[in-house]
Amino acid sequence: MNPVVVGPGPLSTAAVAAVARHGAPVVLSAEAEDEIARGHAVIEELAADNRPHYGVSTGFGALATRYIPAPLRTRLQRSLIRSHAAGSGPEVEREVVRALMLLRLSTLATGRTGVRPVTARAYAALLNAGITPVVREYGSLGCSGDLAPLAHCALALIGEGEVRDAGGALRPAARALAEAGIEPVTLREKEGLALINGTDGMLGMLVLACHDLRLLLRTADIAAALSVEALLGTDAVFAADLQALRPHPGQADSAANLRALLAGSGIMASHRGPECTRVQDAYSLRCAPQVHGAARDTLGHAELVASRELAAAIDNPVVTPDGRVESNGNFHGAPVAAVLDFLAISAADVASVSERRTDRFLDVARNHGLSAFLADDPGVDSGHMIAQYTQAAIVSELKRLAVPASVDSLPSSAMQEDHVSLGWSAARKLRRAVDGLERVIAVELLTAARGLDLRAPLAAAPATAAVRDGLRKRVPGPGPDRYLAPEIEAAVAYTASGEALAAAESVTGPLR
Repeated sequence: MNPVVVGPGPLSTAAVAAVARHGAPVVLSAEAEDEIARGHAVIEELAADNRPHYGVSTGFGALATRYIPAPLRTRLQRSLIRSHAAGSGPEVEREVVRALMLLRLSTLATGRTGVRPVTARAYAALLNAGITPVVREYGSLGCSGDLAPLAHCALALIGEGEVRDAGGALRPAARALAEAGIEPVTLREKEGLALINGTDGMLGMLVLACHDLRLLLRTADIAAALSVEALLGTDAVFAADLQALRPHPGQADSAANLRALLAGSGIMASHRGPECTRVQDAYSLRCAPQVHGAARDTLGHAELVASRELAAAIDNPVVTPDGRVESNGNFHGAPVAAVLDFLAISAADVASVSERRTDRFLDVARNHGLSAFLADDPGVDSGHMIAQYTQAAIVSELKRLAVPASVDSLPSSAMQEDHVSLGWSAARKLRRAVDGLERVIAVELLTAARGLDLRAPLAAAPATAAVRDGLRKRVPGPGPDRYLAPEIEAAVAYTASGEALAAAESVTGPLR
């Protein structure tokens, strides 16, 4: 796998995913090495004088009033890391920790933090060795950045704490570093602070969520298309001229996808004649572009915020390009926290409308001639009755996860840090929301594919048929009741892997 070059410029979301999820190696660019050296020279100069400079020769937070003499500064930085590595709870996922570490390295590479080149190189070496510090679920208030999670990573850098090695085994950090040939870092002035003062955890989770949601929202259009088709809905409402009357770009993209997916459907053609008395469909069918489109536009805004954050150099104090060292508030997670919460709301909304479409399949009063619960022998068989229960349970959970974290705040550090973002909390619940949305869409896809099969001998559209046929390689078609949980998980894998999208696009070309 090609290495990801980390320089003073912003990383791409693809680079973050490559390192976080696929273990791509990283390398510091020559320009980054130069910038890091220049920034460190400024800190060295400040460390040599007798005046207090925050993070260089003072305590931290509410303790910043104490001047720390040179002989105690190595202890100062080490104590900062040890005391701030105070997380609790379950381990955070490997991909999140790797994303966090990569984004912190990206900020170090700007030269704005004042660390030594050797420190940045050692941080990169941890990533390349597949060493993942153990980071705990709880501990970050999202201001000053993700302190506790980043401190657990810095703790590993100095050879302390616990890590997972490349094989996933839990190891003492000192032993894992020694076996990888990495020398633990003895931190110098400002370095401890530079390693923990950033929004990298919440940003890493935002980038990964955006990547996943971009796939899921197109797959939601696919599931909706199968549902509209198998429920004998109309595609007339998705016409471009009708959508243009309300010019939201996400809505237009979703409607265009639905038109492409339903093109050439024999099922749709079967009820287009004057004998069809259905004037309009239920909202969950008719308004799919409006609901899915709103989520798309929210995602676009979140991606814009993420791109700005990826171009940021977040630390406090920061070494400016002209050589000043200035305190600032750029570590506050508010911009990221707000869009993390916004995305959780959209995930809940898309899942909610998906569940409503699924439910229509199961009710003989609304499914237009299909069997009760799509069962083979209703009464003896229950069909997909409880699959919808699973959806409903997830949707209810997603509604709870949609309650914003970013509107809350608890003061800390003796009221010095008296307003915090809780962006880490917003990111953690968004990860659960994305997982739930993925499962809800998968159940709709599973149910709608069964509905399409039950419309035989009427032919599905080429695109929707391709999606159904791809699913049938994992899950058999209609028949007597079977153990349903594995089939749901197979549908989840089909959705999450992008295979459902690929099947559709093999007919339609790239969906929007």
